Amino acid sequence: MFKTDRVIIGILAVAACLVCALACGCTSDGTTVQTSPEQQAGAPEMITITDALGREVTVPKSPDRVVCSGAGCLRYLTYLQAEEMIVGVDDIEKRDTIFDARPYALANPQFKDYPLIGEFRGNDDPEKIVAANPQVIFKTYLTSPDDADELAEKTGIPVVALTYGSLTTYQDDMYASLRLMGEVMDKGDRAEEVVTFFDAAIDDLTARTADVPDDEQSTTYVGGIAKSGPHGFQSTEPAYPPFAFVHAKNVAGELGTDHADVAQEKIVEWDPDVIFVDLSTLQTEPNAVSELCDDPSYQGLSAVQAGEVYGVLPYNWYTQNHGSIVADAYYIGTVLYPERFSDIDAAAKADEIYTFLVGEPVFDTMNEAFGNEGFTRLDI
Repeated sequence: MFKTDRVIIGILAVAACLVCALACGCTSDGTTVQTSPEQQAGAPEMITITDALGREVTVPKSPDRVVCSGAGCLRYLTYLQAEEMIVGVDDIEKRDTIFDARPYALANPQFKDYPLIGEFRGNDDPEKIVAANPQVIFKTYLTSPDDADELAEKTGIPVVALTYGSLTTYQDDMYASLRLMGEVMDKGDRAEEVVTFFDAAIDDLTARTADVPDDEQSTTYVGGIAKSGPHGFQSTEPAYPPFAFVHAKNVAGELGTDHADVAQEKIVEWDPDVIFVDLSTLQTEPNAVSELCDDPSYQGLSAVQAGEVYGVLPYNWYTQNHGSIVADAYYIGTVLYPERFSDIDAAAKADEIYTFLVGEPVFDTMNEAFGNEGFTRLDI
């Protein structure tokens, strides 16, 4: 009996050691490391961040399952090289279209195969989000903390609100959102690389053109700018970012608004020396190109008469494609200031930008959809 008892006691002792090892983290030298119940269960490390709406949100650090809702949100995740962590997309990513000016999507055709989480522009389907089982929901263009809280309550998943921002007036918002997403995704270093990339490009563009004498500058106009869809030649932006970066003399700049539909008579009065056409206009008919070709008033413009009409890549496509803004600015620089941009091949520069931001040189793919009229003189 004693022998049997000793065996039983030995077995119990071994079991106790195993429990100790699992609970305390016994090491080879006999020391122990205390672990929490959550760590024992394999729960992820949690961090608390403050999102763009001022909400304190607790999320897993470096989640491996996320969704992006709203215009531009997945673009930022792609900029941070974390696109492989998505587990669902909104419907714009799944559409088959002739035209597409979203470099991040062109570089990642697999997005079409992901489960649907809702409609585009942030019209979410909470049940579909839950089915995709993300750990975090990133969401752009939320205006109310209550909306973010409501989505979090419906899904049981933390919602991180981001302000999309821009490369000009709202650059601080753009950079803050990249850094916030980078903090959650454990991509802080990459976020800083992206911020530095844009800063360096803008500094280069402005430095090349800052000292051009006013009397040596050509007047310019850009037509066909997209605004929640395609528009004709009268659609423009007085604060068109590519013009701002190269100090172009924008004849519409006096209007002082983000977007303007200019009267035809005003364009004729301005009579710009050089015209650029945003090729998003080609989605509709008539469009800016056909208007320039067919309208007698436009045919009399100095730029049309001189053959100074050029195509630029669309950039307002599911909100602003920042890489295309920079690429357009370099191309416009080669047109307006050829001596100062003599070292720039605009198409190659675009692919350099896209490769850094989205991982693929997609200029040719995008340009082909628009009749290869990007970065060329248009036949008007």
